[in-house]
Amino acid sequence: MKFDIDRLKEIIDTLARNRSRTLLTGFGIFWGIFMLLLMLGAGDGLKAILNKNFEGFTSNAVIVGAAPTSKPYGGFKRDRQWEMDLSDIAAIKALVKEAGIVTPMYSDWRSEVSFGGRSYSANLKGLDYEYSKVETPEMIYGRWLNEVDCQQERKVCVLGKRVWENIFPDGDDPCGKYLKIRDMQYQIIGVDARNSSININGSSTEAVVTPAPLMDKLLQKGGKFEIMCFTVKEGAESQVMQEKVKSILARRHTIDPADKHAIMVVDTKKIFSIVDNLFKGVNILVLLVGLGTLLAGAIGVSNIMMVTVKERTTEIGIRRAIGATPNMILSQIITESVGLTVIAGMLGILVSVGLLGLVGKIVSMNPEIGPVSFQIGFWTALGVLSLLAVLGILAGLAPAIRAMNIKPVDAMREE
Repeated sequence: MKFDIDRLKEIIDTLARNRSRTLLTGFGIFWGIFMLLLMLGAGDGLKAILNKNFEGFTSNAVIVGAAPTSKPYGGFKRDRQWEMDLSDIAAIKALVKEAGIVTPMYSDWRSEVSFGGRSYSANLKGLDYEYSKVETPEMIYGRWLNEVDCQQERKVCVLGKRVWENIFPDGDDPCGKYLKIRDMQYQIIGVDARNSSININGSSTEAVVTPAPLMDKLLQKGGKFEIMCFTVKEGAESQVMQEKVKSILARRHTIDPADKHAIMVVDTKKIFSIVDNLFKGVNILVLLVGLGTLLAGAIGVSNIMMVTVKERTTEIGIRRAIGATPNMILSQIITESVGLTVIAGMLGILVSVGLLGLVGKIVSMNPEIGPVSFQIGFWTALGVLSLLAVLGILAGLAPAIRAMNIKPVDAMREE
């Protein structure tokens, strides 16, 4: 134990004698660790916020929309508006084996809904019970639509979070109560608190969802709709499925197969892939910048240890003369080098963790975002600390070898 205390005193004494160089070099290590961990933690936090925007949405969903044609075809002029219908769903289910769930979406923008003297301009959506496999609801009260609701065309509805907050400002459970929609009463069966930023025909927070067959009759659509939602079966190629669907729709609705604008396709898998690749690129850039800064700091540590060895030539020579072995000299210099890098690095870790925690608390105060962690993992911090120890050893290696080669006679002559 006495040896460890003496060694610690030697390290402190060495750093104190070279205070200005020590502070400058230590700050380089501290800043490198601080910026590396700060950017890694911030990147993870931003990714978590972005993922919240896609919360509830399955990563294998494909959304197909009907848009005006951009080319004349089959006797029809360009800019023709067309709509899909229920027979398209039957054809796709029969011919496209890669498709899992195939469901329509009916929409009516800004319809007034009311209860107990309070009203709200909501988006009416007619969905099938299977749509929950495309966009998973987050029920805080009641339940989602079920198969019987759709088969029997029950007059039931599910409220989006913002609709519920405005119609029921006290936060009461609305299930069982009746909401007035277009002069008809619909029983409320649930409240969906999902807050995804992927909006298909309007935000889910401002929607009132009813069974698709009921909405079809309410809007007098005759089985026609503009948006169709799919899921891709596990192991199937999304692009293959999309091409088959577009081919079927183009043939059934007399659309030029080369018309790239008439059939809009949104592939959520591509969106998730883009986000993942973006943050992978950011993390690689952060690592390169951080490692470059740490390497510069390690070179600074090596330089300061070189100066320290030169200033202590006589001391090292005397120690060699009274019996100190080369390994003892090597151990002393490398320990001092590792001590400098680890102490500065630990300060960088503590400051960055504290700042990230503060940022996380501030961001989490936003009710639209909710709890988000801007933090680095334990193993990340441990890995960085281990890297610092390795850099400290490498930085102290050259000065230590130089110190080992000092001969007592040369040291006395220099004195």
